[in-house]
Amino acid sequence: MNLPNEIDGLRELVEKALDPIASAVEKGTKAEKDFLFTAARTDAGRSLPPYYLVYFLFVDLLGYKSLGQFEKVSWSVLIDYNGTAYLLEHRKLGMGLFASDKENQEPECQEIVKKIKKAVKIAQPYFEWIASEAAKESALNVLNHSFRLHDRYDFLVKESRKKADEALSRKDERVRTQHSKNSCSVHMPYYELKRESEWLALSAIDAFYSFTEHVFIHAGILKGYLLTGEDVANLAGKDWASKFKTCLDIQDPLIKPHYDRLVAIKRQIRNYMAHGAFGKNGEAFQIHSGAGAVPLLMPHQKGSSRFSMQSGTEFQEEEAISTIEEFMQFYWESNDFPEVIYIKSTLPSILIYASDSTYSSAMASTEDMESFVDYLAGVHDRAANMDW
Repeated sequence: MNLPNEIDGLRELVEKALDPIASAVEKGTKAEKDFLFTAARTDAGRSLPPYYLVYFLFVDLLGYKSLGQFEKVSWSVLIDYNGTAYLLEHRKLGMGLFASDKENQEPECQEIVKKIKKAVKIAQPYFEWIASEAAKESALNVLNHSFRLHDRYDFLVKESRKKADEALSRKDERVRTQHSKNSCSVHMPYYELKRESEWLALSAIDAFYSFTEHVFIHAGILKGYLLTGEDVANLAGKDWASKFKTCLDIQDPLIKPHYDRLVAIKRQIRNYMAHGAFGKNGEAFQIHSGAGAVPLLMPHQKGSSRFSMQSGTEFQEEEAISTIEEFMQFYWESNDFPEVIYIKSTLPSILIYASDSTYSSAMASTEDMESFVDYLAGVHDRAANMDW
C-alpha cells in the first residue's frame, strides 16, 4: 500500500472496524459535568494498544480532536459509543479508557477496546509509513542504553577474574573419588575454573564491543555526524571499526594505538565467536604431513591469505581485557571528552539538536556540556512527571 495516496481507503477500513465509535466532539455527545476530571479508569482499558498507536489512530489518521495537555495528562480524546461519552487518555500512570460509571459500563468498554485493537491492526501500514517518514527527518530521539551495556561488560569481567583467582588458589588441589575398591579418579578443579574464566572473559570482550558500538553511535550524533534516523541506521549496520572512526580521530597519536590494538582483538574475537568458533586462534583443520598433524589456520585478517600455518592471531584473554581497560580509562573514565559526559547522563540523543547546532554549542567544552546536561535532565524529569 502506497501511503499517503491510498490513505482514504485505509481510513474507511479503520472507521468500519471502529463502528459505532465516533468523535464525541463532532457528534456533540453530552457528558456529565466535570466528566474529564471524574471519569474512572476501566479494567478493559488496561489492555489497550500502546498510547502512541492509539494517538496516531484517532488524532492523526481519523482527525479526532485532542483536548491537549493537563496536569499529569499528556493528551485526551473524547469518543462516543452508542451515544455515551468515554475518554481515551494518556496519563502519568499509563494509557487508559475512562468511563463515568466504571462498574456498569465495563462490558461496553470491553467492546470498545476490542474494536480499537482491530483498527490498530488494520492501520499497520499507516504506522509503518509514519515510521519510515520520521526516519528521514531529525525529529527523533535515540535511546541511550550505554550504562546497561557497560554494566554487562563490567559484570562479566569481574566474574571472569573471580574464577581466575579461585582457579589460582586451588591450583594444587586434587579431589580424589573412589568408585570401587580397585577404581578411583582424581579431579583438579583448577582446569575447570580456568576454562570457565576464559569463557567469561571472551563474553566480556564481546560485551565491550557491543557497549562501545552503542556509545560511538551516540557520540556521532553529539558531534553532528548523524542528523537523521537513516544516518543512525546506516552507521548501526556498519562494523565496529567504522563506528570507532566516526567517533574518534585515528590520526591522533593518542588514539591510534588504542584503535590498532582493539581492532586486532576484535578480528580475533569475531573469528572465534562469530565464525563457528573454529578455535580462538583460528585452528580449523590439520594438514596431513611427515611432521604429523599440522594446524591449518583461518586468520580472518584483512589483507592476509585465507589459510595459514602462522596465524599471528594468538591472544590471551586477560591481556585483551587489559588492553580494553586501558582504552576505557583513556575514553570512558576520563573527563576529557564532552560527549562522554552526555552519554553517561543516560539522556537520549535528540537528533534535532544535532541538526540545529544545540549539541555543537554544548560540545565546546566539558563545562558547557555539564551545564547543558543539568538543564536537559530537568526538562526530561518534568516531562516524565507530566508537569506541564
